[in-house]
Amino acid sequence: MFCHNERIFNKMKLNIKNKTVVIIGASKGIGLYISKSFLNEGAIVHCVSRFGNKLVEKQLKSKFKKKVFFYNCDATVEKQVLDCSNKIGKLNNVDILVCNVGSGRFPNESINSSKLWSESWAINFDSALNSVRAFKKYISNGSILFISSIAGNEFINAPTDYSVAKSSLISLTKILSHKLAPEIRVNSISPGNIFIKDGTWDIISRENPKKVKKILKEKVPLKRFGKPEEVADLATFISSDRASFITGSCYIIDGGQTLSF
Repeated sequence: MFCHNERIFNKMKLNIKNKTVVIIGASKGIGLYISKSFLNEGAIVHCVSRFGNKLVEKQLKSKFKKKVFFYNCDATVEKQVLDCSNKIGKLNNVDILVCNVGSGRFPNESINSSKLWSESWAINFDSALNSVRAFKKYISNGSILFISSIAGNEFINAPTDYSVAKSSLISLTKILSHKLAPEIRVNSISPGNIFIKDGTWDIISRENPKKVKKILKEKVPLKRFGKPEEVADLATFISSDRASFITGSCYIIDGGQTLSF
């Protein structure tokens, strides 16, 4: 029996159906899985990427029809992002913006090279800031989500440029959560070791399986890689109305790895 003033809890519904979602860096990896997660919840998803992926586009168009749209845009170039935002903004206001562009695959330690540092910074930080600048005028009572990394939370011997840029994204999360409140919530996710076919950990696993097995055994309490679907599920929840009182937070999804630091 419920008292008359006791809240009756409904089944978990994310209420994302027909929401307009923009994902920057959506053609592969975590960004692609996030795109699929929102589409599966019934959202209208605008997938933005530098080069696109014709095979993926064909598959998603076939399944989700008029719910998914694709744009080629280099998020490190401010004018390109602005032009893209205006195209999307003319169609709909934006409910959710996910900034997922990033790369830690620079061959040399960039602290010794201003050129490499600038290139990495543009990819791992400026792409997100450019996206916020361009899209925020189209967001009302919505959500912005940055995809950072545990390299931004703790020292994990990742490239210096990548670690500093991802740490800056977490700081930007906290600052913008105040600056853009109460109309826009701002959060971030820091994934740990996520296994994606042909991704960094897939390559390392093939090159040195013993090393990878040792890392998982000694440094990750759950003793396995994370799945991109797990990151996508978290991203979808944080961006949904069910997380409407959450802002300024960074969610670590790493199987407990940073607990050992």
